[in-house]
Amino acid sequence: MAGNGRSISVGMGVPHPFFPDIGVVAFVPEEWGGPWLSRHQVLTRLSKYFHVVWAEPARRWRPFVAGGRKPVIQSSSTAQFPESLVLYQPERWLPWFGRPAWLASWTAVERARRATALLRRRGCKTIIFYLWRPYFDRALESGLYDLSCYHIVDEYSFSPTERPLEEREVQVIKRVDQVFIHSPALMERKGHFNPHTLFVPNGVNYKAFATHHDEPDDLRGIPRPRIGYIGVIKAQLDLRLLLGLATCHKEWSFVFVGPPNSLGMEAPVVDELSRLSNVHFLGHKPIDIACAYPQHMDVCMLPYKDNDYTKYIYPLKLHEYLAGGKPIVGTSIRSLRDFSHVITLARTREEWSRALAESLAPDAVSIEQIEKRRSIARQVDWDTLVRKIAGALCNRISPLYGERFAAFDSETCPDYAAN
Repeated sequence: MAGNGRSISVGMGVPHPFFPDIGVVAFVPEEWGGPWLSRHQVLTRLSKYFHVVWAEPARRWRPFVAGGRKPVIQSSSTAQFPESLVLYQPERWLPWFGRPAWLASWTAVERARRATALLRRRGCKTIIFYLWRPYFDRALESGLYDLSCYHIVDEYSFSPTERPLEEREVQVIKRVDQVFIHSPALMERKGHFNPHTLFVPNGVNYKAFATHHDEPDDLRGIPRPRIGYIGVIKAQLDLRLLLGLATCHKEWSFVFVGPPNSLGMEAPVVDELSRLSNVHFLGHKPIDIACAYPQHMDVCMLPYKDNDYTKYIYPLKLHEYLAGGKPIVGTSIRSLRDFSHVITLARTREEWSRALAESLAPDAVSIEQIEKRRSIARQVDWDTLVRKIAGALCNRISPLYGERFAAFDSETCPDYAAN
């Protein structure tokens, strides 16, 4: 789209959101393609209620002269997404600057203006700025929004040892109209700065993960029992623990489904793992295929390091595993301790070995145990969680919008309204 960056409609289907006069500009830290994260889940569903612009991050200025952009990677399931979701790819001449401050602010405001223009052309009269990182705060200087919100899904220092909160993030939390936080520990750390703060955990596309899927072709040749991890393979995993378990238990197949990312100094451990005959790395799978894999494991793992970073996480795969119904063993981190009645927690290698062995017992996959796990997952279906977000945004815009949402939701989702 000449003069306004590149605008791409993500999919086809529902031509208009339920509230077509409201538009959301979502400032996200990654381009559209790649593994699906919580913001993909939230924003695709939020576009059922409002027009949504996925505002991709600007390129840094140093590669500016190189030109070109990574092509948009379309998921195989994009046809399910409404036309009310559109991508904004910033122009090459509006790169990201860290300094000088005036230039960083000007380019951020100009990108925000152009993303907002996409919504104005769709007839949106009320604009929401939805920040997914604290460093998007410069977009707020544009003054182009009627409501602002900040969604916290991580401890952004990413430090394994506790650090003081960044003052910049504290100011963002205080400044915006609405805050969403997705883990109990983050609520304890950051939830008191803004009175309009709502806990929204990570959820699950329950139907996709609970519905039976045929065994994927690349799993069929892997011997049982299969101990599985489905997700990004990253440095926050206790890879040395996994290496020890796989070395000691040659009778078990350890299966990893997901792309490697930000391994850093842990990369050699992954190399060691990959050389073991009972370890299988199957690579990245699209979201509509990945949902089949937990069902065909014998035990699913949440093998995180236990440190000052992981105590703040809320694993996206937790409820995906629960929806699949299979036994789960995880590290005793803060968010998982709340689910100790449906997953087994372990700390040492010996505890992990014992927990995995007990989870392979026949009674761990009884109908009663499977239903107990799935009943937890059903409560946090992404559709339910995003209705909660949409309702909060409508109420924050004005009482009139809140009344419109309540009337709409009681008609279309009576069970949710009753709760």
